[in-house]
Amino acid sequence: MAALKTKKEPRKEYLSVKDLEKILDSCTLRLTQINEVWPNIFIGNVAIAQNRSTLQKLGVTHVLNAAHSKRGSIGDHRFYGNSFVYYGIPAEDSTHFDLDVYFKPAADFIHKALKQPDGKILVHCIMGMSRSSTLVLAYLMLYCHIPLHRALQKVIQKRAIYPNRNFLALLLDLDLQLKRKQKTWKTCLIL
Repeated sequence: MAALKTKKEPRKEYLSVKDLEKILDSCTLRLTQINEVWPNIFIGNVAIAQNRSTLQKLGVTHVLNAAHSKRGSIGDHRFYGNSFVYYGIPAEDSTHFDLDVYFKPAADFIHKALKQPDGKILVHCIMGMSRSSTLVLAYLMLYCHIPLHRALQKVIQKRAIYPNRNFLALLLDLDLQLKRKQKTWKTCLIL
């Protein structure tokens, strides 16, 4: 009797949106107003963003609003005054919004906040699930050099998030760009 040969599954080099959704679906946390998802980085909703006294108690020094618009959020420079450093991004949580144009500026703002003595940042949108989490994931990829799947796994240990499919695809594009850049950099080191 001939032994059955088992075919090895080819190793997937690249993830898909569906793969990322499986990771997100594994999160068992309940959605709360605010969570510290990385040292000194909080993701929250609009209600917590409008509660200046709670933010001050948490030691938040910077606010990144990923829902900055007349309809989306009342927080702006006038609302926060000198108590917080504010940056607003007029992002829509939609399947056609190109949030990737804000990945680098948002990551730079988060990085500058964390470089400040005692710097802590709240990144928020309306629910604290899609836009804000996408920008935090982009920061972790750009500045902490964490691959997307690992960044997702880290964040969902601290907060229930669910970037929309469009944002997941944009993060996958960023992940691919960073991997290609890393391979090119390694090739240059070898030469």
